[in-house]
Amino acid sequence: MAKTSESGAFVEKFILQPTSSSQQLPLSGLTFAVKDIFDVDGYVTGFGNPDWKRTHSAATLTAPAVLDVLEGGATCVGKTIMDEMAYCINGENIHYGTPTNPCAPDRVPGGSSSGSAVAVGAGLVDFSLGSDTGGSVRVPASYCGILGFRPSHDAISTSGVIPMAQSFDTVGWFARDPTVLNRVGRALLHLPNVNPVTPSQIFIPEDCFSLSSIPSARTTGVLIKSIEKLVGGSILKHVNLGDYVKEKVPSLHHFMAKGNDHAYNIPSLAALSSSMRLLQRCEFKKNHAELLTTVNPNLGPRLSKRIWDAVRSPEENIGICRSVQTELRAALTDLLKDEGILVLPTVPGDPPKLQTDLASLEVFRARAFSLLSIAGVSGFCQVSIPLGMHNNLPVSISLLAKHGSDAFLLNLVEAFYDTIQEEAGFAEKFTN
Repeated sequence: MAKTSESGAFVEKFILQPTSSSQQLPLSGLTFAVKDIFDVDGYVTGFGNPDWKRTHSAATLTAPAVLDVLEGGATCVGKTIMDEMAYCINGENIHYGTPTNPCAPDRVPGGSSSGSAVAVGAGLVDFSLGSDTGGSVRVPASYCGILGFRPSHDAISTSGVIPMAQSFDTVGWFARDPTVLNRVGRALLHLPNVNPVTPSQIFIPEDCFSLSSIPSARTTGVLIKSIEKLVGGSILKHVNLGDYVKEKVPSLHHFMAKGNDHAYNIPSLAALSSSMRLLQRCEFKKNHAELLTTVNPNLGPRLSKRIWDAVRSPEENIGICRSVQTELRAALTDLLKDEGILVLPTVPGDPPKLQTDLASLEVFRARAFSLLSIAGVSGFCQVSIPLGMHNNLPVSISLLAKHGSDAFLLNLVEAFYDTIQEEAGFAEKFTN
């Protein structure tokens, strides 16, 4: 099936008007798109695969998250392309086409919320909804040079959203403008307006940034200069996150004993990623094994083996995975406390080129999931912030806050964004 819109972002175009015509609503006048994982009354939710769409009926209810932004005054203009069954972070889809990365057309847009990110990055809509289980909002936000927010786990209803793995599934969103990002977040999270709060501490884990191929002058250097200018450098703290997690999350030792001590990664975070992916595969299997074995859908060759491996995976050590979740959330809550921020690379480097052989991306993917699993397993909220371009490719940085601190993090991004962009512009000028 061919792509149906500019930049190949949309799988289906339609108009859903806001539920009220009041101009006083917070999202009045804004347009948005939704990933084809959300139910919209009267439309089949396609989940990125034609055989899935063919074997399912039209939804009879609209997902609460979509209703929330419609009630906030926004207008929906269609559904966006996604990776098949949300099972990849590249954004390539052989059935519907790969949405064109607006920052780097020869690079992947990131997934699985690929079309939603491209629609925002290309200026086709003001914001869009995606889902983020293992990184499916944060990664395409980074690759497309826009803002992407993964909320605290369970903070937004995932009813009417096809599940991938419920222990990690979240409803996320994209925007180009931090004020729009904040307004959308308040509608989805049902938050009142509160004044911004200055962070008590900002932790920079140098070991995590050592995984990134992007020069520190373009990432942590930009953030440090911005913080020094805004609130002073005394709140900046340096930490070795891998050592901290290894000490505070003892259940990870089970996964570290299974050959995850790779020279190219941080052992405790590689183990964290292994724990997350094990539980994710188990839940994906419970959700979709019956349909997959019954329908045997035509899956893209780059995804088919991984999806079927998940269906055939044994259900073991799930209790240990749950312990890892509990221990990590407690450890990071103790580190950050109420108004602390953890800084991370969103991804470990440049967006891969289109159609790159997956085997050659093994180290990149392993590093990416080590970084992405920190918010995934802890359930913390995370925002990816663009930092301009380096060597003509988009650069980003991420901020994490403890579970339930979504309003704090959204306000912080809005308050700090202009200064961060100014410093990123200086850095881009002198390092490119």
